[in-house]
Amino acid sequence: MLRKKKKKSNESTFFEFIKTIFYAVIIAIIFRSLLFEPYNIPSGSMLPNLLIGDYLFVSKFSYGYSRFSFPFGVVPLPEDRVFGSEPERGDVVVFKLPSNTSINYIKRVIGLPGDRLQMKAGKLFLNGHLVDQYNDGNFKHVYNNQYEQFLDKYKEKLDNGRSYSILNMNDFQPLDNTKEFIVPDSHYFMMGDNRDNSLDSRANGGWFVPLENLVGKGNFIFFSISGDTRFWQFWRWPFNVRYNRIFKKIK
Repeated sequence: MLRKKKKKSNESTFFEFIKTIFYAVIIAIIFRSLLFEPYNIPSGSMLPNLLIGDYLFVSKFSYGYSRFSFPFGVVPLPEDRVFGSEPERGDVVVFKLPSNTSINYIKRVIGLPGDRLQMKAGKLFLNGHLVDQYNDGNFKHVYNNQYEQFLDKYKEKLDNGRSYSILNMNDFQPLDNTKEFIVPDSHYFMMGDNRDNSLDSRANGGWFVPLENLVGKGNFIFFSISGDTRFWQFWRWPFNVRYNRIFKKIK
């Protein structure tokens, strides 16, 4: 009799454990799909504002929801986007690459629907006007933990008052001179802040990001670690964590 009770007790504990795991997975999916999703920065295309090794939360509700807001993009929606609001010029956005929606990119929204954009000798022209830039010193980038690169740093100010830092190697790189791009309806023109080291909407003859492809707005950095240290290598954190970047708001 005692053995049967013990067996039932073990079965009950096992099923309670499975139920707890199930609920935890459901809550995590809801949190990632509707509220915030974590991303890490693997490349230097958004230097100096986002560093390789930054981990950030992306706000999923800022622009509403599309099928790309959910795991594997399989949740059907009645429209391309629900509860949607359009991004503002200057927002840092995670989106699905139009040519391959299995890939996430993070760039800055520079062009809104109907805008005209062009690069001339490394300078950005928006709707026929030169975008203001102010010299802000230089920036040292160490890549592969051994090579140093010194880049000119500028403050760029958009017509809506948003300002942020950009980097420039020189004014003779492949994407420093382009044709004029006209942004279609419900599409956006994206650029990296590291202007000469970013494959963005200027590349391959120009491409635009549909509103449906927006995943969310970059909100804040919750963790940052330098070098080749991985997030799970906690024994290396004391030496390589960038403590001054934790909880830093993304501009």
